[in-house]
Amino acid sequence: MRALLFTLFVASISHASEPIHETFGTDFDAKRFLTPIPNKNTSVRDGVLWTHGSSGGKYPPMVYLPVEGKDLTISFRYRHLAQGGWLWFFVDGDDGFGSEDHMLRVKLLREGIQLEVDAHSKDPSHPLLQKNRPPDKKSGAHRLNENLPLEKVDLTANTWHEVKLVFRSEEVIITVDGQTWSKNLTRPNFNAAKRKILWMQNGGEAGIELDDIRVVATTP
Repeated sequence: MRALLFTLFVASISHASEPIHETFGTDFDAKRFLTPIPNKNTSVRDGVLWTHGSSGGKYPPMVYLPVEGKDLTISFRYRHLAQGGWLWFFVDGDDGFGSEDHMLRVKLLREGIQLEVDAHSKDPSHPLLQKNRPPDKKSGAHRLNENLPLEKVDLTANTWHEVKLVFRSEEVIITVDGQTWSKNLTRPNFNAAKRKILWMQNGGEAGIELDDIRVVATTP
């Protein structure tokens, strides 16, 4: 199996909370999540987390899980239960100006994987400024969107797909079903403390299943 490697030139020190391993078995702890479970879109069935349908708002249903640490290893598996749809996985963290926001988005599309790096700036004319989004109310920082080119990976099969992210100081190593490519990146505050991970799930009425979520401190 090969790894997806991103080098980001920023210093980091790891301070992680207790390890998380959620298998959605008989000992499932809903209080671990920020999202109330069950709700109209998400519930636990047959030992996995199932999310389906529409949220009724601007975005598809989302599930939030708090985390804590700079150098973290995060993994999970997912599968679609019908054709079409997609899954976006977000890592949120400190924005460098006193608030929290998106840091990295892993867009798991059917035809490939696209990364979006979300940095932040106080410059209202920055060329990567996210359009039609006001600055953060708390920090006054603007979100910067940088979409990297789509990497062709066949994720059309409705089978379990394995995803793993390893954050270590200046780098994050991403593995998706053994597919790999490499990028060198320089982003301010990319390796700040991670605070939350979330899954935005566009799976239609049949839905998407998540399982075997793990979050641990990255081994030095």
